[in-house]
Amino acid sequence: MNLDSLRRTPNALAADYSRFRVGERLLLTGHSHQAWPDVAREGQLAAFEDAAGEVDAKWAAASRMAEEVRAGVRALLADDGEIALGANTHELLVRFLSSVDLRRRPRLVTTDGEFHSARRQLARLAEEGVEVVRVPAAPVGTLAERVAAAVDERTAAVLVSAVLFETARIVPGLDAVAMACEARGAELVVDAYHALGVLPLPLRELGLDAAWVLGGGYKYLQLGEGNCFLRLPPHAERLRPVITGWFAEFGTLAEEPDPDRVAYARGGDRFAGATYDPTSHYRAARVLRFRAERGLTPEFLRTVAQHQLGLLADRFDRLDLPEPVITRDRSVPLTEFAGFLALRCRDAAGLRQALAERGVSTDSRGEYLRLGPAPYLSDAQLESAITALASCCT
Repeated sequence: MNLDSLRRTPNALAADYSRFRVGERLLLTGHSHQAWPDVAREGQLAAFEDAAGEVDAKWAAASRMAEEVRAGVRALLADDGEIALGANTHELLVRFLSSVDLRRRPRLVTTDGEFHSARRQLARLAEEGVEVVRVPAAPVGTLAERVAAAVDERTAAVLVSAVLFETARIVPGLDAVAMACEARGAELVVDAYHALGVLPLPLRELGLDAAWVLGGGYKYLQLGEGNCFLRLPPHAERLRPVITGWFAEFGTLAEEPDPDRVAYARGGDRFAGATYDPTSHYRAARVLRFRAERGLTPEFLRTVAQHQLGLLADRFDRLDLPEPVITRDRSVPLTEFAGFLALRCRDAAGLRQALAERGVSTDSRGEYLRLGPAPYLSDAQLESAITALASCCT
């Protein structure tokens, strides 16, 4: 697989996504929901066959699928840490928050650019008396420095994104936040959901060895729903989440229970929940194998994304549309963005609907229309989308 093969029509990957008809549709929903490769269906069916054949004994096979997903996450992070799995990032975030001592350190530091799962939950905690400090996300270039300065001895945890979900801006210098947290005994949670699959995120190189990392496969990884994770730092063995399910004691079920103290399994299962639908892990494991077979590494996908963003930005700039109607951030180079082109619009939702009526699927958040390319789209398809955008704005 190489970049030239993806630029052509038909795209070299499109045939692997035939059930989503990516060659026939202009799916610029890459930031919110990428198409699944056809092999995802094999995973779905394999889950059914194991359930039908093994009945309750299926959990041994399900456990192998879960471990394959964990291995895939470790590879994406260039890391060997323990991985907890969950259906969504919210449940993992809540378990994490229940493991820190908010009575002794009743302060959480975050930004005003976090995804809704964190934004809403932290806002609700603030209503109950937890001090929540929201550092303005702009300007992004100094965000890490300003977050680091907000950490004090009363801070239980810092929650910050590697890539901002509204604008695709990469947050630089998170190692400074990690150092501030270590110096003051606070935990650092990095939301990597909008980075993984489109941006390399080697934790050690980035100085994030001691960070908790949240992420999932619904977007760029093409794993579908139910495939979220929490990467645990080495010291996680000292924490005891209050919100805990019985899967978190699987490793201790054979031991005599202590009626006065809840036991926890070791590793990622320490932050496990309870009975879940393993179908998602079958699907994810098969898709991760496909991605490895096709050479869809973080480094290669970064190259693809930068090319596609460059093409979209260039064609958009050529339209020379009125800035009050629609514009983009040209103050920094495209290398400082991750996987989508954010266009600030007078009416982003209305423009999204107008594009949908012309056969172009996008998504919007607030004042931003988000054009999310994906590796299965050709250059010609991206150009057609911009042509449709021009017809909506003139």
